[in-house]
This record gives sequence, C-alpha cells and structure tokens, in this order.
Amino acid sequence: MSLCLVLSGWVYCEHTYVGANANFGDRVMKERGNLWISSAGKTSDCAVVLRVLDICTDAALNRVETTPGKSTSSYNFRDALADSIRHTIVVNGLTYDFHILPSGLLNPACTNLVGSGCVVHIPGLLKELEALEEKLPGARERLLISDRCHVVLDLHQKLDGLEEAELGGGKIGTTGKGIGPCYSTKMARSGVRIADIFREDFFEEKVRAMASGAKKRFGDLLQYDVEEELVRFKKYRAELASLVVDQLPLLVDAQKADAPMLIEGANAIMLDIDAGTYPGLNPRKVKNIYGVVKAYTTRVGGGPFPTEDLGKVGETLQEVGREFGVTTGRRRRCGWLDLVVVKYSTNINSYTAINLTKLDILDSFEEIKIAVAYRNPATGERLESFPADLNLLEKLEPEYVTMKGWNEPITGARSYYELPLACRQYCEFIEKEVGVKIKFIGVGPSREDMISK
Repeated sequence: MSLCLVLSGWVYCEHTYVGANANFGDRVMKERGNLWISSAGKTSDCAVVLRVLDICTDAALNRVETTPGKSTSSYNFRDALADSIRHTIVVNGLTYDFHILPSGLLNPACTNLVGSGCVVHIPGLLKELEALEEKLPGARERLLISDRCHVVLDLHQKLDGLEEAELGGGKIGTTGKGIGPCYSTKMARSGVRIADIFREDFFEEKVRAMASGAKKRFGDLLQYDVEEELVRFKKYRAELASLVVDQLPLLVDAQKADAPMLIEGANAIMLDIDAGTYPGLNPRKVKNIYGVVKAYTTRVGGGPFPTEDLGKVGETLQEVGREFGVTTGRRRRCGWLDLVVVKYSTNINSYTAINLTKLDILDSFEEIKIAVAYRNPATGERLESFPADLNLLEKLEPEYVTMKGWNEPITGARSYYELPLACRQYCEFIEKEVGVKIKFIGVGPSREDMISK
C-alpha cells in the first residue's frame, strides 16, 4: 500500500501554497516509501492516522499510476479540523479552494472521505460541494463522510463568539466558525455525530441538552433558536443520506486492494493542542519525511510572532503573497523566515528533506533577512531553541542574517540552476542552518512551478 500523511510541516500559517497533491501530482508521485508532511491535525484527530498506519506498510504521495494487477483507485482522507482552513490548488489555470472537502476530489479516480477527526458544519459542507460541482461536475459521487464526524451546530458558532468575548485581550483569534466549541463538546462526550442526525429523537434530545447548558452559562447573551436549527436538519438528513459511511470498512478495503492513500490534515505544528508538540506519530516503515516550509513566516490570530514586520516588508508579503484568509478575509501577519521555528519543527518531525514554497514572493526585495536565533534584550541571552514560555517569547527579539536579494522574477525557472545565484544562496543558507536538504522549491502558484533540486 502507498500512504501519504499530510500532517504537520510548517508553523503558524494556514495553507496558502498550492496544495501538495497539486504541486507534486505529476512529478513526485512515482516516488515510493515517502511520508509527506504539510500541516498538523489536533491531538484528538490522530485516531484516523493511527488506524491507517496500523494497516499500511509504506508511504507515497497520492500516486495516480497503478501497479499491474493492483487497484486502479486511490483514496484521499481528510483527518482533521473543519472548514476554517483552506487548501488552494491551481490546475489548468483554475483555482480551487478546499475547506472541509478533500482536495483529492480533483482526481476523477480518487475516492474521498471526510474522516472522523473532522468536525463538520453541514450547511458549509453542502455549500462548498455545490460550488465545487459548478467547476467539477460529478464531484459529489466521489465524496463520502464518516458517520463518526462531529457536527458543528449554529449553537457552536454562537458560543465561539461569546467565549472569545469572555477572553478579552487574551482571545485566541478564532475564525468564529464554532470549531473550538465543537471539539470541546466532542471531548466532553456531549456533542452530536453525523450518525446521530439520522436518529431524529436522539439528535433532538442532544441538541436541546447542549442549548440548555449554554443558556444557563450565557443567559440572554446567547441569541440562538434551537427550533430553527432542528427544522433545518430535517432537510439535511435527506441531502446527507447518500454520503455517510462507516469509514473503517472503507479503510480495510483500501488496504486489501493495496490502493494509494493520501491523508490530508489541517493547520500546522504550532497550532497543535499540545503546545506545539507532534501528537505521537512515529511510523517506522517510512523512508522520507518532507516538511513543507514557506519562504517567509505568516501567522493567523493573536500570539507571539518574533519576526513579524508591521511595516513595508510585511505589507509587501501580504499583498504579493495574497496572505488573506479565504474564510475570514483577514490579513495574515507576515514577517521574515524564522529558522528557530523551522529547526524546532524539524527536530520534532525528523524531516529528511524540505519543500520550500512561495519563494517567488521574495522576488522584489533588495535585501532579505533570516532569523537564526532570538535574543533577550533584558539579559542579553541568546537562544537558538524555541522556548515553551510564551511570555518570554513575547519579549524576545530576532537575530537576523541579512542576505542579498535576487530582485528578479523566478516563476519561469524549471531547474535549480536556472535560479539566480542570490536565490540559490538563500536556499543553501537554509539547508546549512537547518541541517536538512531542500528537495523541492515552489516558484509560482501553478503545479508546473515546482523545481526538483
């Protein structure tokens, strides 16, 4: 079997690069025995990954080609989070933004599953599916949803806003999509799953119980009509009926067929619920682990960001890099590449190589800075490792190395030595500091704009 895990590769950022299975689709899928890591699911989302690992023997990235005598189908599993993130993929000049739906829907030979680690806002999923089918007719026929997924209710979204307001200046900076509250009810065993939707009386009982508890907590601040929510789900039952499956038999069948698999996560390592540590995944029969690293640093929401630039540099990275959340429209915070974080991520995930994305966004800079360490201005102490104390991190200043920019477009380059000398020096400096080779370099938004080094 061939398995790809899209889990935890970069730090702070949402997916703004062209998605892994688009960038590498035609060039790298022939590699065998590789584990691809590009964004992280939460700790509670590891179950799908671990179940799949239990029945797999090697890993590769969503290969389309097949071995003679083997299955002609491939599988794409979404294992984490919800519709607050995006995977942006450019194919034949068309841009596709995936939120909760698996990006493997672009492959007509791929079966796609929204796995049990996800939390699903039903109207959001149906709206995204409808929009996708306008560009890609027949996508619905390749989509399945695990009956174990938890359901994001409108109630959760109301609670998201109220809980953020409670936090005041210490707010998380959520998207307001109800994801955190939904995971909270999931872990408290009080949430509702997709399977519960089809048990109408049981579903109503659980929703009313949650609404009652929320009302006791927030009183008149909670503006929520439980009756309207229950009426809407009468319609959703019919629309979902053909999509919902028990995922375990599907996984077992895929394993027996020796089918290639892509497990697609969401978000990145520093957003992991266990304070930025990788959630216990240590596969032994994997030859390569590729970390997806953006050529500069971005962050969504509040919190420490040592290399953030609030001036012209940050504005340029935002505008040229199109660093705006598709879901919220918020500008992402931007700054120079932080190698302290990259090295931290590398040490946790044991990358064997790096995929450096969005390098072309740096084309216009005369000079480019890279953070190689932090310094405590109060004590003068120099830190080369990422601290666990976020209060300390807020006070630290980055120590930069300044490099000459290449100041010319690189999107047309198709080999490493077509890149300008200064551009190659930037890549090689990263390799030296991190101690891991760069194998792939993104020089533009399309799948053709990926250089193998």
